[in-house]
Amino acid sequence: MTDDRGFSTRAIHAGQAFDPRTGAVIPPIFMTSTFVQDGVGGFRDGYEYSRGGNPSRDALQQQLASLEGGTHGYAFGSGLAAEDAVLRAILKPGDHVLMGNDVYGGTHRLVSKVWERWGVSITTADASDLDAVRAGMRPETRILWVETPSNPLMKIADVAGLAQIGHEAGAVVVADNTFATPALQQPLALGADLVLHSTTKYIGGHSDLVGGAVVTSDAELAEQIGFVQFAVGAVNSPFDAWLTTRSLKTLSVRMDRHSDNAQAVAESLVGHPALTAVHYPGLDGHPGRELAARQMRRFGGMVSLQLVGGAAAALELVRHTRLFQLAESLGGVESLVCYPSEMTHASVKGTELAVPDDLLRLSVGLEDADDLVADLREALDRL
Repeated sequence: MTDDRGFSTRAIHAGQAFDPRTGAVIPPIFMTSTFVQDGVGGFRDGYEYSRGGNPSRDALQQQLASLEGGTHGYAFGSGLAAEDAVLRAILKPGDHVLMGNDVYGGTHRLVSKVWERWGVSITTADASDLDAVRAGMRPETRILWVETPSNPLMKIADVAGLAQIGHEAGAVVVADNTFATPALQQPLALGADLVLHSTTKYIGGHSDLVGGAVVTSDAELAEQIGFVQFAVGAVNSPFDAWLTTRSLKTLSVRMDRHSDNAQAVAESLVGHPALTAVHYPGLDGHPGRELAARQMRRFGGMVSLQLVGGAAAALELVRHTRLFQLAESLGGVESLVCYPSEMTHASVKGTELAVPDDLLRLSVGLEDADDLVADLREALDRL
């Protein structure tokens, strides 16, 4: 049944019924590996063993599906575990994956270094160019994989246009929605078949958990992914599921603040003499701004910068920021700065996905915007 309540209402209530025994408003964490049976095969509420099902994970999966507008959600131990489950569910030897040429390096590594050993091929195309994607499709293309906004250059891809291209070719269209989250963008409504998340990032939102998720409305794909989840077992723990559920309840308000702060940071840096480019889809000069405004509610919390002084300047800048701490990952309440060429995207150096060595990626947190702007400008002024 379709839930037509608002996003924040569903974030707080979907899968979150109060505990019927005690009346506890917050459902308990089911920290158990196994469940007592009423005779052999007599499962209580269908629960047998926590790899196959756990009430804490089920509550999260219901919540995720509701927020993405899907019918089936699956929670995993990491974003890459979620991606691997999708690949296992869909691919066979001889199949081809067409991937955007600006994506998380670990995603490309998973296919090119792990799946290619089993007869799967991968090529890339600029996902923001529909003609380039169309030209990159092959008869054996089984998955069209896109991130939007992309990591780390913040390119915007037309999900509806890509879905049409993929479906005309008989491919499954997979959208990584980690940067935008369902609070800002819902790829299933735009035509994608599957939505992926690293829930470690904005959905978790507090830099205290690792997880991943898949959501779909395709019953056949859902059955295949559910089987892989059970058979391979890369599920998240009940406690991490509970932490993720807790975080989802504030996702909408957090994403509004992330977006406000990122817009302020990006606008404040445009034209700074130490920078050659500021990449943020909310800027008037961004080539994907109009498209982003159509398919996203806000522009998100990620910004990337390119420096006049190249790699040396980028490495020097991260020594001087105080609020923007140097670390991998993104999407937490605290602001982070990352040097993708040697950190998140080191695995794709020397490939068509190589990140410019003058580029820094900012995950703009929830601090006061004026403090974040001052931190960056003071560091840039020291170069």
